[in-house]
Amino acid sequence: MPLLVRTWNLFHGNAVPPGRRAYLEAMVRLATADEPDVVCLQEVPLWALERLGDWSGMSAAVAVARRPLLGSAALGAVLTHVHHGLLRSALTGQANAILVRRGLGVQDEELRQISRRGEGERRVCQALRIAEAGVVGNFHTTGAHADEQFRRAAAFVEELAAGDEPVILCGDTNVLPGDGRIYDELRERAYSEPGPGIDQILVRGAPSTPAVAWPEERRRVDGRLLSDHAPVELHVG
Repeated sequence: MPLLVRTWNLFHGNAVPPGRRAYLEAMVRLATADEPDVVCLQEVPLWALERLGDWSGMSAAVAVARRPLLGSAALGAVLTHVHHGLLRSALTGQANAILVRRGLGVQDEELRQISRRGEGERRVCQALRIAEAGVVGNFHTTGAHADEQFRRAAAFVEELAAGDEPVILCGDTNVLPGDGRIYDELRERAYSEPGPGIDQILVRGAPSTPAVAWPEERRRVDGRLLSDHAPVELHVG
């Protein structure tokens, strides 16, 4: 049966426009309500990492990209609650996370930094080997260095794949198709065609449907548009 794979940059739990309140729990519950198989998340504040499993009902693998400024995610959360829209991840730090439907076979977990000195904030690519899907990579790049960081993320995940094992690249690429060189390179390496935006899921070594982004009404809750990014999803297999 095809697996539903989804990716979403949570914008630290903010709505559009950002305000005092955060909607992180509502976002995670919305992203997992239809019981997807794999959900890759970016811009997750560190205070929320231990709650992802409860909110989603899925197994959560997390990868810290930036540590909390004050050394404590809990303290950062308390201060950030004063006004989430202004402070975002300044005090709480941020992470990536891969949520996996319970019952799927998670076999390995790896992490690599994809940013270099002089490229701004720390960026990482996390990777999971899932028996039913292949190697899933989840990453977030920095705009000015996105093409090269995207390339490093793809190389890392491909290194982990054994033989013709499928590869699924998910995340906020900060590169539009047609910009940079990375999409042409991935096309030459037999990846699926990208969607129209910067949030992408690209698949190699397995059949997949085209990547589609949620319409705004699907991520609007109580009149609030959740995140400045739309979830993107496709089916693999």
